[in-house]
Amino acid sequence: MIDLSGYLPTSVVPDSPLAPWPKIVSFARGLAAYGDRVALVTPDEELSYRRLADRVAAVAERLGPVRRLVLLAGANRTDALVTYLAALSCGHPVLLVPGDNENTIRSLTEAYAPDVVARPNADGTWALDERHPESAHTLHPDLALLLSTSGSTGSPKLVRLSHGNLQANAESIATYLGIDETDRAATTLPMHYCYGLSVIHSHLLRGAGLILTERSVSDAAFWEEFRAARGTSLAGVPYTFNLLDRIGFERMRLPHLRRVTQAGGRLVPERVARYAELGRNSGWELFVMYGQTEATARMAYLPPHLAAERPEAVGVPIPGGSFRLRPVDGHGRDVGELVYSGPNVMLGYAESPADLALGRVVRELHTGDLARRASDGLYEIVGRRSRFVKILGLRIDPQQVEVLLEGRGVTAYCAGDGEALAVAALGVAGEEERIRRLVAEGCGLPARAVRVRVLSELPRLATGKPDHEAVRHLTRTEQEETTGTGEDLRRLFAEILDRADATEDSSFVSLGGDSLCYVEMSLRLEEALGHLPTDWHTRTVRELRALAAPVAERPEGRDGPEPGPAPGLVRALRSWTAPRSWRTRRTLETGIALRAVGIVLIVGSHVQVFSIKGFAHILIGVAGYNFARFQLTGAARRERVRHLWRSIARIAVPSMVWITGAVVLTDFYDPANAVLLNTLLSQGNDRFDWAYWFVEALVYYLIVLAALMAVPFLDRLERRYAFGVPLVLTAVGLVGRYDLLGLASARPQLSPSVVFWLFALGWAAARAGTVRQRALLTAVLLLTVPGLFQDQFLRTALVIAGLGLLIWVPTLPSVGPLSALAGVLASSSLYIYLTHYQVYPYLQEDFPLTALLASLVLGVAYAVVVTRAARTVRWL
Repeated sequence: MIDLSGYLPTSVVPDSPLAPWPKIVSFARGLAAYGDRVALVTPDEELSYRRLADRVAAVAERLGPVRRLVLLAGANRTDALVTYLAALSCGHPVLLVPGDNENTIRSLTEAYAPDVVARPNADGTWALDERHPESAHTLHPDLALLLSTSGSTGSPKLVRLSHGNLQANAESIATYLGIDETDRAATTLPMHYCYGLSVIHSHLLRGAGLILTERSVSDAAFWEEFRAARGTSLAGVPYTFNLLDRIGFERMRLPHLRRVTQAGGRLVPERVARYAELGRNSGWELFVMYGQTEATARMAYLPPHLAAERPEAVGVPIPGGSFRLRPVDGHGRDVGELVYSGPNVMLGYAESPADLALGRVVRELHTGDLARRASDGLYEIVGRRSRFVKILGLRIDPQQVEVLLEGRGVTAYCAGDGEALAVAALGVAGEEERIRRLVAEGCGLPARAVRVRVLSELPRLATGKPDHEAVRHLTRTEQEETTGTGEDLRRLFAEILDRADATEDSSFVSLGGDSLCYVEMSLRLEEALGHLPTDWHTRTVRELRALAAPVAERPEGRDGPEPGPAPGLVRALRSWTAPRSWRTRRTLETGIALRAVGIVLIVGSHVQVFSIKGFAHILIGVAGYNFARFQLTGAARRERVRHLWRSIARIAVPSMVWITGAVVLTDFYDPANAVLLNTLLSQGNDRFDWAYWFVEALVYYLIVLAALMAVPFLDRLERRYAFGVPLVLTAVGLVGRYDLLGLASARPQLSPSVVFWLFALGWAAARAGTVRQRALLTAVLLLTVPGLFQDQFLRTALVIAGLGLLIWVPTLPSVGPLSALAGVLASSSLYIYLTHYQVYPYLQEDFPLTALLASLVLGVAYAVVVTRAARTVRWL
């Protein structure tokens, strides 16, 4: 438990009205102890703790020794923070209100008649309006802070917090986040909001720095300030993460970032998992947290190593706190109202100035949330008790309606409105009837009792939380027209992945996409969106739609992806003959470019049109890279393993079918090739005996890894050490690279045991999130590739260059026609590799260029056949 002895009064009952002056929170009174450490970084100056303490002392002297109620217009600016700390340090209770809302300031000033009003003048200068030399109110000695729970509505109902509450919660947060004096957190949330205030408290407590800014994360200048100040911490509500997605946060280089925290409402589990994976790859941790103003700020947090595995949970109680479940009628034995106990539980509410004299009237907090405790000890929120409404005699939980809609691909806010259920949904015009039908069927309500309005953006309070009053109001007005590309994108996912069940909350990886279809998917998406984020494969249709460029900015003036199937080769030819497409700048993923160029050079070298060898080994690395991206997703362990076995089948079955035909119709191949066992069973050294070594190696690796990932411990290990695991496997692979165990086949450089380290290196490249990690992989590459091909210097240099490109350069500049052609070749590369051995030997001597072209065309044709067959036989 947290020690309260340092800031609760001694020798008296703290809640007694006669209690003497309380000891003050240490982060307000002990600032000078941190000396010359940087306390505040603003656009204009850096302020040390010593200078901050001096400014706080000066304002405290002006406020005087007699306790008064101070109404403070909160803002992320130095004057506001100094005044806040000065009031706390002298024991003056602070009524903290949003500084940008005149109505709220006016209504709370009228309701509580503060003794001092601290706010900026019309010209922006800071002013203290001292209305009473002594307080007009009786102020309980434990009272430190008054916060509203109603956003910026100006409601007179306030939460009364003590010095003990503030200190305890700050200590707890600083402990589980691991904040120290080297941290610097940006003030991304309003000061008057308990979450934003808790960031300030916990960092000042540990002598850390604050990047004091009022800029939005969508402002480029914010990121300039954040980098310049060497920011280590970001805090956000769900809406903040919408903004981060829009600005391409996943592509940003933030070398000092250590943690991203999230609270202020439920973040959908898929997005939690995606950000957890992004953090794992980029070197920072995601902390999902749960709290209420009545608990000062925080009550629970989800340990970051569990975020990818358990994204639906709110986690465990914070240090010093505890939960219990109070039975609720109408729910099962495992579900109850979540009740919190801890030193951060409020004193109680205030609804008038008379309540400021009250002491503690609350001992534990009934959160109003319905929850359960899972078998692993993590708590999950399943509903909201206080939001139940009765509509036509039926008891409806609007939050459960939101969850129901989320499961059907609809993000919505719901609220009771008399005898109707109001639903504001994110989507496009024309979806109202479908959503109304889903809600009516799910709740047992008649459709006439459900009002639906589809919006391009859901209404939120200033804190980023849902504005349910606005939901009620908006659904009463006439429907407005909205447009978007969401349905087009959903159809595109359904078409390419053959998943009719694709919804707006589906992503490429959640629908089972893999390296065999991601090429076409990425190119078609770029056509639709105008640009493509590097983590597009983990983003939902809804999130991708938010990134769509305006119609005028999209390539070739198109409104979205072509409806219906359009073969990639046809699109490639069309783009080559369209003059405008040559002027359309595009990007091409490096992995796609390497696959496209690689298969042409592999076939061309076999035909002997030229001799540029080494790309097969580069593509082993690309296979490892794609394995990490498309197989090791944020999905649950069993789903990941099922997805992996499906991908193995999609590689192995078409390969064995084709090779069996080659074995039967020719005498070039050992029968072991037909079942992909040549490496293990054949002792021959004929060129064609080893033709399919690449396919065998890839299938062997995936089978072994599927078996390993099925083990729960190994699955957790990979999730927790995303870069460390493939790095260790690279080291293990070097045992085979140098054949220390004598397992190499007759042709060592084609042996799966010898080249596995390249696969692991590609895997590690996909997980490398820092310059240091990429540099380490480059060093491994430079040290281990030489000698693999004896004295073939060009082949060695080519492998190093290709894999180096994969490590350092995620995308390459391109134009529409080249991207389209690369897409066709890359997506067909496996099938070209399989089939070209049955084409070029018959044309090689007399028509080498024809042999090359015919090999490519037949491979593309086989790719079309396999794709159509796979859609017929779904298990492929």
